[in-house]
Amino acid sequence: MGVATFTHEVASSVAAPRMFKALYVDSDSLLPKVMPQVIKSIEIVHGDGGAGTIKKMNYLEGDTLKYVKHKMEVVDVDNLICKYSLIEGDVMGDKLERVDYEATIEASGNGGCICKNTNKHHTKGDYVLKEEEIKEGVDKAMELFKVVEQYLLANPSVCA
Repeated sequence: MGVATFTHEVASSVAAPRMFKALYVDSDSLLPKVMPQVIKSIEIVHGDGGAGTIKKMNYLEGDTLKYVKHKMEVVDVDNLICKYSLIEGDVMGDKLERVDYEATIEASGNGGCICKNTNKHHTKGDYVLKEEEIKEGVDKAMELFKVVEQYLLANPSVCA
């Protein structure tokens, strides 16, 4: 098993607490609402939403993916830190054991925020992630991020 670590940083004009709440606290209801063309539902399989919770994200029928499961390790609302792992799902195939994510959201000087993400891909056997696979994952995450950002900007009372 190998570990490939990638970091990514993106700025937003949305305040840090709102972005954190949207992406990590209220995501179960918000993401299916803002991305109904992709996400069918998000359900809590085990837990109360905090550390140890397992969430299942169901994709629309006909998508190449059916579902993924994430285990929440840390949801620190005060410090705007979330750590979670991808533990199951079609996307893992025969290439990945799991993916560990660490997200921190910090206030920026303009009233917005900086979202910093570190992803650790634990691969099966001798598999080495390809540049295209990494780019595809980052592109999907950025699409989701931008949709959430636009929704929050258009709806200032959401996650306030």
